[in-house]
Amino acid sequence: MAQSIRINKFFTEQGICSRREADRLVESGVISINGRVAKLGDQVEPSDVIARDGQILPWGRAPLYIKYHKPVGVTTTSESHVPRNIIAEIGHPERIFPIGRLDKDSSGLILLTNDGDIVNEILRTEFGHEREYLVQVNRPFDQVFLDRMAGGVVILGRQTKPCHMSRVGRDRFRIVLTEGRNRQIRRMCQALGYRVIMLHRIRIMHITVGGLGTGEWKELMRQESDQLLKAVGRLQI
Repeated sequence: MAQSIRINKFFTEQGICSRREADRLVESGVISINGRVAKLGDQVEPSDVIARDGQILPWGRAPLYIKYHKPVGVTTTSESHVPRNIIAEIGHPERIFPIGRLDKDSSGLILLTNDGDIVNEILRTEFGHEREYLVQVNRPFDQVFLDRMAGGVVILGRQTKPCHMSRVGRDRFRIVLTEGRNRQIRRMCQALGYRVIMLHRIRIMHITVGGLGTGEWKELMRQESDQLLKAVGRLQI
């Protein structure tokens, strides 16, 4: 017997939208199950016909995991009216959305997927998933700066978690974070009197930007996606 799932989970599993947005769609009355208007909390299974505004939504879309080398100037949003939004830049035929953010003035690795459930599993700070960056600031720094950054800096009234720092030049460093607060690195540097002039993400967990030219994307290799699923407890390998 097929296992049933809540209607909002169907939408995330098919990569259509988040559960919250799915709930809004259901509440607006545009979703139907086998011809009747869906209600919040309805259970569905593969034998059910689910439609949005009369258009049938198929079951069984394969999970898709993409890595993209985002250039400076591309905005990490799924909103189609935003110029140079990440979805338009990639132009993938499937409906995908970014996992987390990388601000417009930054470059480097970002992951995208049609798997709505994995987004929060990757972003949850308690799992301590690493993100590695190369950063250039506006002037040379000393060891005190590295030590203070590594120990945590108060931004927006709360101290950041300890992180790993290493020097790669007079005004450049490598930083490994296990949390992803909004514009965190820029704000940490600003709190210590420095301004970021280049920020480039080179790694998320075990996945690197190596081999991708600026603006290029590709699907994760099987080994990469399996390791990703294992890291969030989805797969035993």
